[in-house]
Amino acid sequence: MATAVPAPDPTVHAHSRYWVVPAIRALAALAAGAVITFTRDAHTAAFGLIVFGVFALVDGLASGILSWLFAGRRLTRTLFAVQGAIGVVAGVVALALSGGGLGLFLYLVTVWAALAGFLELYNGIRERGRDAAARDWLITGALTAVLALVLLFIPADAVLAIGLFGAWAVIVGVFQGIGAATLRGASRPSADARGAESGS
Repeated sequence: MATAVPAPDPTVHAHSRYWVVPAIRALAALAAGAVITFTRDAHTAAFGLIVFGVFALVDGLASGILSWLFAGRRLTRTLFAVQGAIGVVAGVVALALSGGGLGLFLYLVTVWAALAGFLELYNGIRERGRDAAARDWLITGALTAVLALVLLFIPADAVLAIGLFGAWAVIVGVFQGIGAATLRGASRPSADARGAESGS
C-alpha cells in the first residue's frame, strides 16, 4: 500500500523564484564571514568598514531589487526595498569613509542592523502563516537586531567588534543558505501544479 504524501499547505505560498534572494544574501554573508575569519591580523577599523561596506551593498541590492521582483505582497516588497536602500546607503558611506575609524564602524553597523533587523523581523511576523519565507525573515531579522544590541554594549575594541560582525555573518549566511534550498524545494510543487493546471 502506497504511503500518502501530505499535500502542501495551500495557505502558505512559496514564490517560485524568491529562493534566489536568500541564496545571494547567503553568499554575501558567508564571504564577509570568511574574509574576517581568515584575516585575523588585519582587524582594523578601516578593514571592518571595507568588508561591511561591500557586504551591505550586495545584501542591500539583493534585498531591495530582487525582493521587489520576486517577493509576494506589495507591502512586503516595499519594506524590503526600504531595507535594501538602507543597506546600500550604509555600504556607500562605509566605503567612502573607510578611514573614519572604529566609532564610524560601530555607528554604521549598529544603525544598519537595528533598522534592517526591525524591518525584516516585522515582515516575518506580518507574513507568518502566509509566505513560506516568513520564518526565515523572522529569524534573520531577530539575529540582526540582536547584533545591534550587542554592538551597543561591547567595549570599543576593533578586533571584538569586527569579530562579532563576522560571527553574525557566518550564522546568518548558513541559515539563509539552508532557507534558500528549502524555498527552492518548496517552490517546485507549486510550479508543477500550475503547469498541470495550464496543461489540462
